[in-house]
Amino acid sequence: MNTFQDLGLNDDLLQAITDMGFETPSDVQSQAIPILLEKDTDLVALAQTGTGKTAAFGFPMLQKIQMDSRTTQGLILSPTRELCLQIANEMKAYGKHCKGLNVVAIYGGSSITDQAREVKRGAQIIVATPGRMKDMIKRRLVDISKIEYAVLDEADEMLNMGFKEDITDILSHTPEDKNTWLFSATMPKEVSNIAKKFMANPIEITVGNKNESTSQVTHEYYLVNARDRYAALKRLSDANPDIFSVIFCRTKRDTQKVAEQLIEDGYSAGALHGDLSQNQRDLVMKSFRNQQIQMLVATDVAARGIDVDDITHVINYQLPDEPEVYTHRSGRTGRAGKTGISMVIVSKSEVRKIKSIERIIKKDFIKKEIPDGIEICEVQLMSLANKIHNTEINPEINKYLESINELFADTSKDELIKKFFSVEFTRFFNYYSKSRIQNVTESRGSDRSDDGGGRGYTSNANDTRYFINVGRKDGYDWMKLKDFLKEVLELGRDDVFKVDVKESFSFFTTEKGLQEKVLAFFTDFKHEGRFVNVEVSEDKGRGTSRNKRRSGGSGFGGKRRDDKPRGERRSSGGRSDRGGDSGNRRSRRSDSDSKPRRTETSNDSGSERPRRSRR
Repeated sequence: MNTFQDLGLNDDLLQAITDMGFETPSDVQSQAIPILLEKDTDLVALAQTGTGKTAAFGFPMLQKIQMDSRTTQGLILSPTRELCLQIANEMKAYGKHCKGLNVVAIYGGSSITDQAREVKRGAQIIVATPGRMKDMIKRRLVDISKIEYAVLDEADEMLNMGFKEDITDILSHTPEDKNTWLFSATMPKEVSNIAKKFMANPIEITVGNKNESTSQVTHEYYLVNARDRYAALKRLSDANPDIFSVIFCRTKRDTQKVAEQLIEDGYSAGALHGDLSQNQRDLVMKSFRNQQIQMLVATDVAARGIDVDDITHVINYQLPDEPEVYTHRSGRTGRAGKTGISMVIVSKSEVRKIKSIERIIKKDFIKKEIPDGIEICEVQLMSLANKIHNTEINPEINKYLESINELFADTSKDELIKKFFSVEFTRFFNYYSKSRIQNVTESRGSDRSDDGGGRGYTSNANDTRYFINVGRKDGYDWMKLKDFLKEVLELGRDDVFKVDVKESFSFFTTEKGLQEKVLAFFTDFKHEGRFVNVEVSEDKGRGTSRNKRRSGGSGFGGKRRDDKPRGERRSSGGRSDRGGDSGNRRSRRSDSDSKPRRTETSNDSGSERPRRSRR
């Protein structure tokens, strides 16, 4: 089927389609709409985000409900407030020529009384988030006992967000003979279980393969040292001057930190995460949709429901914990028939995750090098030249031309052009001539794991292996110990690797550049009143008994052979010059952690760091 007229839609809906400029239905629309119009059936539709799923269930629902009735006949559940509002607005646009249609959005963060009043006026279709919908049912502010059509949109997302019990409870208040339409980008076991429990012999349609990424998106990854992650992000942005992107971080803290760094460095950026108030989130999303913000830094939860068609890039500043989540991230670009790029910044310990994601999305990643400084300077220069060439002349400038011409009377055309463009070019040139990112190869990094597999550890000149006198008897597994080390040392997720936990002691590894910081911090370090001992180890992943004897005991309560704290035992050599008092340790720790982060001038040239022009 090549046109919407071929799908069997009525004239009111076809007129709305014409008004919105739609011409050709997407694959999921071509498959789903005829089935839902012709049959009273349950349906499972698997299709990527951005492929037009809202219209796929929206048009059939609008055509089948009774507009002259005030009874609620259709219920659409969506995972987030943003997506709920988006679907409600689209349903209103699809039904703009349907006389008497009332679509009501129900979501948290707004007055429940106002929403109940809108429903009471007569809402044929309710679009809701599970939490607020469950609350309104409990308060008897909404009646869904007569609905004929229930839609679970982004079903996998709702289950990932912990809404399984809410969905189960909500659907228990609906008729058994309703039609249930489930739309999802992926089909994990939990979604399959929901389908089996609430659907009867559903028809299943799949656009592409299950969990597969859309063909409109190109996948790239950039291998860097963990400490260069932010510098790599800046370079990728500078190499794409017209970037309009979503940058994904794993935690709210990292999201806020990266956004603040970008803003401080002159980029047009904003943060979107769960610690923001609803009003703050609305303001950020409004600015992003209007492209006043070019780089939206977001967590996975906060970004669910973002539906902006013109996003050029998705940048995975950090990979998600679950590989399947990558599918949703990359689906934020390449929407509405447009192409997009999904970039991943990875450290050596994460390369193996790329292979896992490739198997899930059934697409290959392209390994690329971080752009070098000269390449970025050239891109920025030509971008500026094109903008100037395409700029419309403002006639108001004529009054100033005489003074300008006098100033440049003795300047040739070539010299004037050089001077003009050097203003922008010099900023980037001076910075990138001093800035370096070390190229990283996969040869030694691909076997490094975050899974605690210390037995596979291979010694490397650029790494330091440590012994620590805590283990399983202290309540640690590799993940808990890694989180503990990251927190107390204030390191990134990728800075600690090859964590190998034994019964009463453990091993972990960092890059050699962090050795001084690690050893300085753990000089006379106490946790809950007990000394924690960290030393450089000769361990090759075997956990030898010799290393155990060196600990002089085990656990937080273990003492050294002379029963003296570390600071008192060392009198010469090794690390004894660090002293034993905690005050000095804190001072030294501050010094060791003083790596410049937002320096505005270079130490050797005094050149200004290039601050991104605000657009």
